Amino acid sequence: MKARCAGVFYVLLGLMSVSLFGLLLWMLWEFVPRASVRYGLLAVCGGIFLVAGLWIILQRRQIGLFADDVCETIDAAIAGRQPENFHPYEDSLTSKVQGKLMQYYDIMHEGRLQSQRDKETLQSLVSDISHQVKTPVANLKLYTGILQKPELPEEKRVLFVATMDEQINKLDFLMQSLIKMSRLETGTFVLTPAEARLGDTIAQAMSTVWAKAEKKQIELTVDCAPEIMVQHDSKWTAEAIGNILDNAVKYTPAGGRIAITVRPWQFYTRIDITDTGIGIPEEHYNDVFQRFYRAQEVAAEEGVGLGLYLANGIVTRQKGYISVKSTVGVGTTFSVYLLS
Repeated sequence: MKARCAGVFYVLLGLMSVSLFGLLLWMLWEFVPRASVRYGLLAVCGGIFLVAGLWIILQRRQIGLFADDVCETIDAAIAGRQPENFHPYEDSLTSKVQGKLMQYYDIMHEGRLQSQRDKETLQSLVSDISHQVKTPVANLKLYTGILQKPELPEEKRVLFVATMDEQINKLDFLMQSLIKMSRLETGTFVLTPAEARLGDTIAQAMSTVWAKAEKKQIELTVDCAPEIMVQHDSKWTAEAIGNILDNAVKYTPAGGRIAITVRPWQFYTRIDITDTGIGIPEEHYNDVFQRFYRAQEVAAEEGVGLGLYLANGIVTRQKGYISVKSTVGVGTTFSVYLLS
């Protein structure tokens, strides 16, 4: 259709040129009496029309080549390859248009890749949640069926009810962790940093693990000057530190030690949480902050693998960061850096 329209346009342009040239000849013979002047003007006009015709032919060829290069660029983008006649450093209209088309292709390609990554992440998330929920739900179904038996002794009934309560608590903990994770990833996790005593925040975090540490006879110590003030969200920072402490208590053998040391730096305040636990292999330093990550050697321990993931998210959203250094069989130090 476009080629037909272009052909009609050039035919009309040719007819208009012939008509104009004929009109010019008539005007020369009608109004110019001297033959020499008449033929001179005719020669000049003929030359002008010849140059104009050649210019139109040249422009048509250039437009055709431009269209071919643009079409080749689009075809290459669709096929996912580099255009054959693409010269990115050439200062020409064709190169500029090709460059913009390739930029658009790169944006669209990255969008498709991100969409694929999001899809894979969602599938992984659904799989992980299904796996985490499966065991407590199966246990609840099992114990519910047993408790329906009238001949069940009272002491076993009490034991099974306590076990069901424990499984319900696990499900509740999982649901609360998933809600926090969802809020963190969707950006609805609102932090309100304010100048506050860091010692109070650490005390709040320690209160969540004190009973567990005492039950395992783990010694908890804190070295934090009372005058240290840091710009942070006290509630959520306490949760982040509490999650790190919970892991430390969980993976430190009975009779071990956990020490919290706070040291102000020029731009950051550093909080070291050091334990005498089982340690983390160096190749898994980054893995421990991933969602639902559980090392094989700790699979028997309680947990869903969200504590450190949430802690890292809370700290990074306050423009801080967390690092880890560990020796297997000796212990681990998580360092939390908060802007001073």
